[in-house]
Amino acid sequence: MRPITILTGAGISAESGIATFRDPGGIWAQYDIEDVATPEAFARNPGLVLDFYNMRREKVRAAKPNAAHHALGKLQKSYPGAVHIITQNVDDLHEKGGAEVIHMHGAHHTALCAACGHRWLAPPAMALEDPCPDCRQPATRPDVVWFGEVPYHMERIGEILSQTALFVSIGTSGAVYPAAGFVRLARQSGAETLELNLEPSEITPLFDQSRHGPATELVPAWVEERLQAALRP
Repeated sequence: MRPITILTGAGISAESGIATFRDPGGIWAQYDIEDVATPEAFARNPGLVLDFYNMRREKVRAAKPNAAHHALGKLQKSYPGAVHIITQNVDDLHEKGGAEVIHMHGAHHTALCAACGHRWLAPPAMALEDPCPDCRQPATRPDVVWFGEVPYHMERIGEILSQTALFVSIGTSGAVYPAAGFVRLARQSGAETLELNLEPSEITPLFDQSRHGPATELVPAWVEERLQAALRP
């Protein structure tokens, strides 16, 4: 059965109460990127950065997966072929919905040692004095990819995109690279492409098909289509 690759963005978690970055009342309307989401910000004021991510982690821990997350978990378990899910999101709602995902921008539920690179399960709140469980240095930072840093798993993602038959983008703005370029890579490999988004994105013209509306409606309907098609002789 033809392999499917899915890219998800903030739009898939919006209906779970996780505000997108570009909402009028969203995160970047309240905080300056340069103050909380760059390596320079962490070096300059690590306490402010940790407080910001502690706040975000608390909101994520309280959030519940929605119908779109559950549908992708069902697809991954029931589809008679490979289903790779790559997410730009740092929440764990895909996992709560039963899916295994590749977190290209890191995740709130893990911590990273800035000194030795060790990762561990993040506490509810990080503090400057927290020692790394491995090297014991007080160099705890969120395990998220900040602006100016290279996303995780890029080599593996490139291999997946080169082998996929269908590429689906869900809830992404098409404004953040390198993820915004994945549709081009998939097309170069001969894949069909589909966009499921609340509204047209910056890269809608690059897709073979686009469907617009809430993720909790579009994604479950599309998943049922794919599973029904897979059952046909």
